[in-house]
Amino acid sequence: MTLATQTKIGLAELIADLQSLGLRLEDSDVGVTGRRGGAGPSDHKAINLAGRTVMIPIATVSACESPFVASRPDINGISEIRRDGALVSHIEFPRQPRFYDLQTADGIPYSQIATLHSADVLATTLLQSCIRYGNRKTSCQFCAIGQSLATGKTILRKTPEQLAEVAKAAVELDQVKHMVMTTGTPNLTDRGAALLCEIAEAVKAAVDLPIQGQCEPPDEDIWFERMKAAGIDSLGMHLEAVTPAVRARIMPGKASVAMERYMDAFDSAVAVFGRGQVSTYILAGLGDTPEAILSVSERLIAKGVYPFVVPFVPITGTPLANHPAPTPGFMAKILPQLGAMLKQANLLSQDMKAGCAKCGACSALASYEV
Repeated sequence: MTLATQTKIGLAELIADLQSLGLRLEDSDVGVTGRRGGAGPSDHKAINLAGRTVMIPIATVSACESPFVASRPDINGISEIRRDGALVSHIEFPRQPRFYDLQTADGIPYSQIATLHSADVLATTLLQSCIRYGNRKTSCQFCAIGQSLATGKTILRKTPEQLAEVAKAAVELDQVKHMVMTTGTPNLTDRGAALLCEIAEAVKAAVDLPIQGQCEPPDEDIWFERMKAAGIDSLGMHLEAVTPAVRARIMPGKASVAMERYMDAFDSAVAVFGRGQVSTYILAGLGDTPEAILSVSERLIAKGVYPFVVPFVPITGTPLANHPAPTPGFMAKILPQLGAMLKQANLLSQDMKAGCAKCGACSALASYEV
C-alpha cells in the first residue's frame, strides 16, 4: 500500500467518523446557512476537508454529544477540528452562494426554490409534499419533507420557469456543476416522473447543466425514455432499506413497491441511461445488517447500478429523531468492502454525470474507491 493510499484511507475514516458522530461548532453561523428539518440533507453543515467538501451533521442528538468540535475560524477562515481535545484536522467552510441573494420577480427568494449542496451542486425538491407523508401508517419514518414547507423555508411546488431562472443564476454566479431534482411522490402511477420531465426540459432550455432526476420506479418503463429525452442525464431510484422487515417497519407505504419491481426498473433504467448512470440511496443504520447491505449492493453493481450507502442521520421532528446514527464501527464493516467492489467493477462515482453519488458529500464511500 502506498503512502498516498494510506493517506486517503485515513481521510476516509475521518469523514466516516464525522458523519456518524457529527460535529459540534463553536460558531454555528459560519459557512452556508443550513436548515433543520425538511428534505435532506438537513441538520447538516458543509465543510471543506483536505480538498473535499462533505456534509456533516451538526444539529442532531448525536452531534450534540459528538467528541468532535470545530473551533471558530481564524482570520484566514481556517478552523481546527479536535476530538476529545486532540487536534485531528483543519477545515474551512464554503461561503454563502451568491444566488441566495436574489429573488424572483414575484418576490420568492431563490433559496426557497433551490439550495446549494456541498460546494457545487444545485438541489431542489420539485413537489414539497407526498401522498404518504400525512399518514404515519404510510409515511417514511425518517422523512421530514413537510417541515421546511411548514416553516416557510420553501414553497409547495416549483414551476419550470422558476427553476430555469435559479439554475441559470447558480451556474453563472456560483459555478454550479450539476443539479439534483427530487420530488415527493405525487401519485401511484408515474410517481413523479412526469414532473421531472417538465422541469428538466425547462432547465436544459435555459442552461447547459447535467441533471439527476430522483423518483420511485414509475408504473411504466417508458418513463425512463421520456425522462432521458427531457434532459435528465442520470437517475436515482432510492431503496433506503434493503430487507423486507426493515422496509415494512421504516417505510410502510413505500414498501408496497416490491424489491423486485425496483430490480426490474433498475434493469430498464440502465438500458436507457447507461451503466453507472443509475444509482440508489441506501441508509445504513436503520436495521439492515452490513451483510444484507453488501449483498444487495453486489447485486446492484452487477446490474450497473451505483449503491450509494450513506449513514442514517436522525432528523429533528421525525419519528426517528432519537434513533441512533450508525456507529463508526458499523460503517467500517460496509464502506471499505463496498468501495473495493465498486473499484473492481469500475463503477465509480466520479464517472456519473450528475447526482448524489457524484457529489458524494453525504458519505465517505467515494474515498474508499482507491
